[in-house]
Amino acid sequence: MRNATVKRKTKETDIEVSVNLDGTGVSNVATGIGFFDHMLTAFSTHGRFDVELRCKGDLHVDAHHSVEDVGIALGQALREALGDKTGIRRFGDAVVPLDEALVQAAADLSGRPYCVVVEPALTPMIGTYDTTLTQHVFESLTAAAHIALHVRVISGRNAHHIVEAEFKAVARALRDAVALDPRVSGVPSTKGVL
Repeated sequence: MRNATVKRKTKETDIEVSVNLDGTGVSNVATGIGFFDHMLTAFSTHGRFDVELRCKGDLHVDAHHSVEDVGIALGQALREALGDKTGIRRFGDAVVPLDEALVQAAADLSGRPYCVVVEPALTPMIGTYDTTLTQHVFESLTAAAHIALHVRVISGRNAHHIVEAEFKAVARALRDAVALDPRVSGVPSTKGVL
């Protein structure tokens, strides 16, 4: 089984996350940030990852520390669940529409963290969720997972639709990248390691 559990406790957050890369998209998520829970559930569903995630954060300050640290813990869990990456496809991409929004995501499980997010200026808040945190959670996830991720909003007007399409596109790109490919023996790299 390609799964991992990560615990992260700081003075700002207390997080436990479990990920099964070969799941069916079952999730149980509670961060105290309603819209973020919705996005993590969509990530699990469309990535077909089973995700159990609990975060107790300093929401009396704001959502920043919780969202950032969830990205770190989730990225660590993805990295651990991948192990040495033997037999994976490595690359994945997706283009996801959501009503007027259209988002492209591409992932490389390269071992080299790099994140590029191109999105328009959005309405500042969706409920209690600061929309600037979307780019930040992807940056935190890619740094901890040691992957390269590109997310590009091609079109859209509604902030909810845009952010949701971003999470779904990233999930679908990662779903393809972590998939096992029967034609791959060893690690898919000319270097022999990822």
